[in-house]
Amino acid sequence: MKHRFTKRRLAAAIAMTLAPFAPHAHSAAPAEATLPEVKVQDSGAANEYAPAISTVGSKTPTPIRDIPQSITVINRAVLDAQAATSLTDALRNVPGITLSAGEGGVIGDNINLRGFSARTDIYMDGMRDRGQYARDTFFLDSVEVLKGPSSLLFGRGSTGGVINQVTKRPDLHARTEVSASVGTDHYYRSTLDFNRAISDTAAFRVAAVAHDAKSTRDVTETNRYGVAPSLRFGIGTPTEFTLAALVQRNRDVPDYGFPLLGGRPVDAPPERFYGFTDDAFDQDINVVTATINHRVSPALTLRNQTQYGRYRTDASPTPVAIVGAPAPGTPLELINANRNTRDRVLEDSSLVNQTDLIVKAATGGIQHTIVAGVEIAREEFHTDSYTWTGLGTVNLGNPAYGPKPASATRALNTATEVDADTFAVYVHDQIDLTKHWKLVGGLRWDRFSADSSQVAAATGVRTELGRTDKMVSTRAGVIWQPTEMQSYYVSYGTSFNPSAETLTLNANTAALAPEKSRSYEIGAKWDFLDGGLMLNTALFRVEKTNARTTDPITRVQTLEGDIRVDGAELAAVGRITRLWQIIAAYTLLDGEILSSRDVSGAVAAQGKTPQNTPRHTASLWTTYRIAPEWEAGGGLVASSKRFVNNFETAEIAGYTRYDATLAYIQKAYEVRLNLQNITDKTYFETASGGRAVPVRGRTAIVTGTFRF
Repeated sequence: MKHRFTKRRLAAAIAMTLAPFAPHAHSAAPAEATLPEVKVQDSGAANEYAPAISTVGSKTPTPIRDIPQSITVINRAVLDAQAATSLTDALRNVPGITLSAGEGGVIGDNINLRGFSARTDIYMDGMRDRGQYARDTFFLDSVEVLKGPSSLLFGRGSTGGVINQVTKRPDLHARTEVSASVGTDHYYRSTLDFNRAISDTAAFRVAAVAHDAKSTRDVTETNRYGVAPSLRFGIGTPTEFTLAALVQRNRDVPDYGFPLLGGRPVDAPPERFYGFTDDAFDQDINVVTATINHRVSPALTLRNQTQYGRYRTDASPTPVAIVGAPAPGTPLELINANRNTRDRVLEDSSLVNQTDLIVKAATGGIQHTIVAGVEIAREEFHTDSYTWTGLGTVNLGNPAYGPKPASATRALNTATEVDADTFAVYVHDQIDLTKHWKLVGGLRWDRFSADSSQVAAATGVRTELGRTDKMVSTRAGVIWQPTEMQSYYVSYGTSFNPSAETLTLNANTAALAPEKSRSYEIGAKWDFLDGGLMLNTALFRVEKTNARTTDPITRVQTLEGDIRVDGAELAAVGRITRLWQIIAAYTLLDGEILSSRDVSGAVAAQGKTPQNTPRHTASLWTTYRIAPEWEAGGGLVASSKRFVNNFETAEIAGYTRYDATLAYIQKAYEVRLNLQNITDKTYFETASGGRAVPVRGRTAIVTGTFRF
């Protein structure tokens, strides 16, 4: 009989785990310390770009120099200086990341990291945030990006790495921060960050946002509002309990951009819109997290974290497909495209529990920091997919804006239900051999089981599929630190991608074992200027050794593909002088599909460059205090061209974008001007094999921030 985790059984197991550690704020005796707070900068240096520690490279907050992988941290100071209001805004600071347009009805943030999809590798405080939605930054302290396969730490996925959102947590310092922003193209945004102590060991915090903005693009707009309350008890005591929530509502008119013609986006004015004015992305996000840290002794800590997420997306975007095969140079006024909505309703939920035992021990003069844990998860995904008839065509040279025709009809196509269970155990050890040498290593065993049931509305035929996979993940690294300012490392890691990784199964993939990836990395991390400036560099190879590929004759998928990405990174973050800050990075990616049976027309994928893998990407952001109250700065984001399929038959041109800022800063308030895309550059940041979306043009935003 198959072993299943129902919600009731999982909830009971969680309750039994948590019961012995329920907080008693009034009776708990003080301890030497609790686990370090999840922060990326010192609390007294909130305007610093350089992070001190990271939570993404280990199961505990760890100095970045002790993590044998490339890590980028974009903290609150950078987000505020850039007016970065979304996760995709923040990730522009991370070269090696590209954005996919989400073909096949995929919605929300679709990210590629080091040449591999990271759509399901987005986390919130170390727990998988698997909803398909557009993420805001109003409730975040930082965004952490760990590069390279990391299934030991995170389970399935993470071929190119993971993105972790670190949320704001309550502390004992009273603060109130209110901001209001006004910008071009009807840009309006306001945020609140309110924190108060409610006792000597407890605090409450709430972050909130209201955002309403149109664009330099016609018709499209973003409307969202959200609130993120949190309570923290037992601060400074042996037992600390944190309860946090995120409630966010997005009501957007989606932008599906331009279709491709001859392998490139059509040459249309950048503001042109080809969808319907009643297209919509309605997204409801609800996430609740409970965390208990119990310090048994200075050498032993027990941590339990539970997250429940429920997401609903009602999506009706309108992609277009060009009719026929127009000759190159054909005027757009002579080209029509069919309108085909990707109308679907997604309901996604997950209940996840992680229990970690953190042990600090010494054996024969060798120090160990051991993290052993168990993860249990139940995920459910329901999709209703609809088809439309009577939508007509749109002229690419002279589109008529309006809602869907009254004569158009909508009908249910398929209803799909997927349930998945995860059970994993893992152990990880950081070994301090001497003052200068450290080893890290660990093993993780996962059991991932998924069942899918799909009903065709027209026939009532039900298709049921199932898949269970068991995988072992490994991680190993050697760190040499000849001085406190230098750290050199080599590392190895693995990851796995099961067929049902995204909670989808079909007849072609249900019989396939997981794809496997491995990474080799050698790097160095240096601290300069008394730790104020950090420089990092790395050489790496990521290879997916049994990638899925489709036989051109039988159309059956097999695991005979091989994709390899070699690369190099160079990054700097921190203070060059007391007045001058910088965050900059460059990534080189050399990707190749070494083996594949996939063919498009007469073009084979073997020997080609993987999609969304530009050879060169770079970012720079810097600010300077030109006077005690005045700050000026700016930066750029650059990318070489990239292919948006695996056959090199469709590509997006390279680009360089420039931004700038000027701020007047006082202790009680701040006024900041941000200029984004100063040169009004027309380029495409989000793209796929079928479409590409122009970015917003030149934008000016003025933000007033008031602190009480």
